[in-house]
Amino acid sequence: METPQPLNRLIDELKKVPSIGAKSAQRIAFYILGLSEAEVENMAEAIREAKKKTILCSVCNGMTHADPCRYCTDPGRRDDVLCVVEEPFNINTIEKTGIFHGRYYVLHGALSPLKGKGPDELKTEKLLKRVEDSSFKEIIIATNPTVEGESTAVFLANLFKRFPIKITRLAMGLPVGSDLDYADHVTVKKALEGRTEMTE
Repeated sequence: METPQPLNRLIDELKKVPSIGAKSAQRIAFYILGLSEAEVENMAEAIREAKKKTILCSVCNGMTHADPCRYCTDPGRRDDVLCVVEEPFNINTIEKTGIFHGRYYVLHGALSPLKGKGPDELKTEKLLKRVEDSSFKEIIIATNPTVEGESTAVFLANLFKRFPIKITRLAMGLPVGSDLDYADHVTVKKALEGRTEMTE
């Protein structure tokens, strides 16, 4: 059966979403086509509103609708521990463990020369300034256990060498080559509890 061009366009757009392959994109597209006009409009409006009203926190780079975000303004969180993650949604994964109560910093990616992602794209100057101006006693590098994530962790550990701060990495209870966001909260909790200090 020949797929109508408008449907092909929708499928092609959905395939651009990370982790969505051709089959998943097709299933989502057919699901959307099965919705009523009102449901489709609600979905479209939710996308427009999220895009319009979601901003980056000026302190941690996390996604928020109010600046600074709730994690940066919460007086109940610890100011002596900073957790550095790759993407905003990684914060939710760590929060689900219920054991981390420090502050966050989001890199928005990992070092990847092939994708044109270098140190400048990771906003490391802003990160260093924050570390200089704060009283952190520990920095947890919670990048994904991938080649890019490991390279980023080593790069950051070298950047932080000049500070008298303990630098730790999530324990490798996380499967190598996987994404932090796909790990269940128990695995992430164990990784947080078993984090190790980074040394040369």
